[in-house]
Formats: sequence, C-alpha cells, structure tokens
Amino acid sequence: MGKGFGGFGGGGFNMQQMMRQAQKMQEQMQQAQEELAELSVTGTAGGGLVQVTLSGKREVEVVSIKPEAVDPDDIEMLEDLVAAALGDALNKVAEKEKEIMPLGTAGLM
Repeated sequence: MGKGFGGFGGGGFNMQQMMRQAQKMQEQMQQAQEELAELSVTGTAGGGLVQVTLSGKREVEVVSIKPEAVDPDDIEMLEDLVAAALGDALNKVAEKEKEIMPLGTAGLM
C-alpha cells in the first residue's frame, strides 16, 4: 500500500505545515478584528444634514442631526435621512472589513 493518511496518498500532505497555516490565519484574523474594533466610520445623508458614526463592530457611536433637517411637518423625511445615513455607514464598515479581513472571512464577525 502507498504512503498517506486517509486518502491523501503520496507526498505533499504535511500536518505540521497545515497547522502552521491555520495558526497564521488565526493570528491574521485576530489582528484584523482588533483593527476593526478601533475603526470608526461616518455615514451621511442629505448633503451632511444627518450623520451616523459606527464602530467597526457596527455599534452606533454618534447620531448628528443639523437643525435645518428637522421639519415638524415632515418627520418622514428626517426618518429617511437617518436610515440612509445608517445604511451609508454600514456600507463603509463592510468595505473596510473586506480590506482588513483575511481573504474569505469578511462578514463572519
């Protein structure tokens, strides 16, 4: 019978090498998570009338609304602006995740 382990026959399968690669990936993942934890992004809407700042963990840090965005007769517009600013901030966090996270792991947090 040929050498090998569980059907991985013939040279090339090196458990130690595989473990080193897994450990390196884990270290890269931890470093990326730390970098994301320090990240802060701001999404805007209405030409800057509404701003939402999120952490890299997608936690809302700040919501800023300029007075001219507040019209008591049109609360729906303000609600839409807040939602749009939040969506913009979430998209920015997702883009940063793609840049920072090791290949294939973005979005797993």
